[in-house]
Amino acid sequence: MTVEAKPASPPLTERQEARRRRILHASAQLASRGGFDAVQMREVAESSSVALGTLYRYFPSKIHLLVATMQDQLQHLHTALRKRPPAGDTPAERVASTLMGAFRALQREPHLADAMVRALTFADRSVSPEVDTVSRLTTAIILDAMGLEHPTPEQLSAVRVIEHTWHSALITWLSGRASIAQVKIDIETVCRLIDLTGQDGSPDRPDVNEQR
Repeated sequence: MTVEAKPASPPLTERQEARRRRILHASAQLASRGGFDAVQMREVAESSSVALGTLYRYFPSKIHLLVATMQDQLQHLHTALRKRPPAGDTPAERVASTLMGAFRALQREPHLADAMVRALTFADRSVSPEVDTVSRLTTAIILDAMGLEHPTPEQLSAVRVIEHTWHSALITWLSGRASIAQVKIDIETVCRLIDLTGQDGSPDRPDVNEQR
């Protein structure tokens, strides 16, 4: 059985984009106050001054909405980083600084962070496009911090491991099983993977002839 690809959605008009931004703002505000359970679609609709049916046309479920909220938060972070790049002498230091900066921002909004991470955890295949966008944004943030425009497969692999560690560290911190200090150690440790890839993307290993 052949599955036909869905046609691309037309771009939003200026009015539709403004409505979408109001919805995301309301979602973030409700989540900041009460976490995952506080984000109820009817309340989001009322807070953003849109009809409930309209809200569901933009976001079919609360999970879709909260994953889109995380996407929006990451987009703001990405924009801020491009205006003010992270400090650090090496790519590994800059990536660690960037990710810890994101952690500190989430630390200021723990209920919002918990709601977004829970949504990512609960997301099924219907939310795949939104989840993929979150992943691509996280990758772009890390690559920008590294200063790479054309990463090698090995470098992309290192970035994926860093992303997995960042997500896992976020979950353990939110559940109270890790302190920010421990998160910092874990992030700095995994970012050293970047140092293991040379300019050509190959691991920096001593020459075989030098070992003889």
